[in-house]
Amino acid sequence: MVDVILGLQWGDEGKGKIVDFFAPNYDVIARFQGGPNAGHTLYVKGEKVVLHQIPSGIFHKGIINLIGNGVVLDPVTLKKECDKVAAMGVNVKENLFIAQRTNLIIPTHRALDKAAELAKGDEKIGSTLKGIGPAYMDKTGRNALRVGDLLDPGFKNLYNKLRAKHQQLLDNYQFKEDISTWEQEFFEAIEFLKELNIVNGEYFINQKIAEGKKVLAEGAQGSMLDVDFGTFPFVTSSNTISAGVSTGLGIPPNKIGEVIGITKAYCTRVGSGPFPTELFDATGDELRKIGNEFGATTGRPRRCGWIDLVALKFACMINGVTQIVMTKADVLDSFPQLEVCTSYIAGGIETAEIPFGISQLKIDPVYKAFKGWGKPVTDCKTWADFPEQVHLYLNFINQYLGVEVKYVSNGPGREQIIFQ
Repeated sequence: MVDVILGLQWGDEGKGKIVDFFAPNYDVIARFQGGPNAGHTLYVKGEKVVLHQIPSGIFHKGIINLIGNGVVLDPVTLKKECDKVAAMGVNVKENLFIAQRTNLIIPTHRALDKAAELAKGDEKIGSTLKGIGPAYMDKTGRNALRVGDLLDPGFKNLYNKLRAKHQQLLDNYQFKEDISTWEQEFFEAIEFLKELNIVNGEYFINQKIAEGKKVLAEGAQGSMLDVDFGTFPFVTSSNTISAGVSTGLGIPPNKIGEVIGITKAYCTRVGSGPFPTELFDATGDELRKIGNEFGATTGRPRRCGWIDLVALKFACMINGVTQIVMTKADVLDSFPQLEVCTSYIAGGIETAEIPFGISQLKIDPVYKAFKGWGKPVTDCKTWADFPEQVHLYLNFINQYLGVEVKYVSNGPGREQIIFQ
């Protein structure tokens, strides 16, 4: 069977640490979507490591790590990551595998991303400028280059053909930036990529399932950034929800078992777009400061706010979440009062549903207040150690969502996870 771990908010929920925590229970960790705009932060032997393309099980010996066909892969980013991971004693050529059908990000994708975002002016969507959107557009437009194409002797011709198509678009944008350095890095990284384990991904992973191996599918970004169900158009370019596991790895839906959703004890968002519970006051600043809320990929300050149960219940519904991990509970230790959003006032009407066109509506959150716990939960070692107010907070969330919070992360360390 295949279990799934994914984010339930706007990304940055702490998925890297949680995948790392669950990894020893699995034989295969597989990324099924997204690109190098995802940053999964791990702490390995006290050292902070941010992975953008490599699955988060890479530091566990004997675990197979697969980059699936639903991912868009930047060879330059991958090589840099592999170099860093190798310097920490990991043999990536032994336990990292890449599906042939995985689409490539080429330098002109990055240029197009930058040109398009600049052209939007004040209506920017907050792209990370990594070339993700243009790469997915080429995928759906049936123009993409894929990892399997690297083994074609005529790859350079295929590359030049796609580059020429992109250049016409760049000319329309009047984009003049020199990308020759990007191209040099790209072709150096391509040679490295060809030395890795390139496999027929769907056969590879289904064979592992047939052998009884346990697979964990690792999502990137968050459910509220899903291209279909997120806060459109302020979304990513892939399906971040559990349905994306089947198309992003080539496995049938009936092979999916547990869907483990991750949420922070509060809410954050990077970039533009709707964020109903965002705080613009000292409380929001304090959440950002205590939670060290700065993007793992971009370094951008994250927007911060209270937990949004309307969005969270929606995410649980569309993903079929079976259990929840709550991260960063310790960040709330010093707040005397906590707020929980239970409904929206949208267009003058109260609702507990995510409205269509949320990006165009004025949304006012309706809150339920909770007394803070006022003591450090980092000291807790068991579920029973949590202060009573923590239990009240969690129990309300469980009842509202109809899904249980079974794990709580109470610090950044690998061992700082408490479960029932």
